[in-house]
Amino acid sequence: MKPEVVIEYCPKCKWLLRAAYIAQELLTTFEEELKGVSLQPSAVSGRFQISLNGECIFDRKRDGGFCEIKELKQRVRDRVCPGKDLGHSDRKAQDETHFNTEL
Repeated sequence: MKPEVVIEYCPKCKWLLRAAYIAQELLTTFEEELKGVSLQPSAVSGRFQISLNGECIFDRKRDGGFCEIKELKQRVRDRVCPGKDLGHSDRKAQDETHFNTEL
């Protein structure tokens, strides 16, 4: 059975758009691997948590703020399909091509 992601967000903090963006990114990247992504308004102020099959893989308070989308994709990938290549989301800053400015 394919895993499900739940994004619980604080509507008072206006985080619906952020939650929807994350859902879109996860569904696009893991279209074959995920059953779905649901958005859930939280009754707790300031909450932003992402769970995969009931396991919390991201919590804004615990993790010290919002993480980059590439880090979140890596967390999902590591649990759902460890062999999947995420392309540019797997590259580290030091691995990216540096342009030589010398002439």
